[in-house]
Amino acid sequence: MDKILAEIRDCTVCKDFLPNTPRPIIQASAVSKIVVIGQAPGQKVQSSGIPWDDASGNNLREWLGVDKQIFYNEKIFALIPMGFCFPGTGNSGDLPPRPECAPLWHEKVLRLMTEVKLSLLIGQYAQGYYLKSHTKITLTETVKNYKAYLPHYIPLPHPSPRNNIWQKKNSWFKENLVPVLQEKVASLLKASFTTGNDL
Repeated sequence: MDKILAEIRDCTVCKDFLPNTPRPIIQASAVSKIVVIGQAPGQKVQSSGIPWDDASGNNLREWLGVDKQIFYNEKIFALIPMGFCFPGTGNSGDLPPRPECAPLWHEKVLRLMTEVKLSLLIGQYAQGYYLKSHTKITLTETVKNYKAYLPHYIPLPHPSPRNNIWQKKNSWFKENLVPVLQEKVASLLKASFTTGNDL
C-alpha cells in the first residue's frame, strides 16, 4: 500500500491540464473500513494537502456523525477522490475531476484494502463510475433510492454549501438518509474499536 500511495502522490499524468503543480491528495490504509469516494479537491484542499479540509468537509463530517480525529484516522476512513488534484475553475464552479485518475489508480488501491465494509459515493462522477447503469435518471433519484445499493454503497450528494438549496428542497435527505448513514458509521466504528485493533 505504501508503494502505491507514493506512486499516486508522485503522479504527474495530468500536469498539462492543471492550474497548479500536481499534488495528488489521498488518504488510505490496507485496513480502512469506510471508503469516501469524492469528486476532486478544491483549491483550499490543494493548498493544504489535507483531504476535505474545507466547508464541504465540515458538512460531510456532520452527516457522518464523526469528528476530525476519527475522520482522519486512515485505519477507519479512506478518502479517495475521483480526481486527485484540483482541476481548475469553470464558469459555474470547479471543473469536473480529471478522467485519468480513477481508471489509473482506484483499482490498484482498492484491491489492497481487504477490510472495507462501506463505500460512500459522493456526487455524480463517483456514482456514475461505480454504479454504472444502476444509477437513476438524476442524482436526486439515485440518492433517494440509496437502499438499492446497500450494503456496499451509499450514494450521497456533494456536501458543498452550494448544495444547501438542494437540501432544503429535499428534506427527506437529512430526515431519512443521514440517520441511516450515521447509524451504519457508528456501528462500523463500534465494531472496529471492539475487535482489539490498534485504532
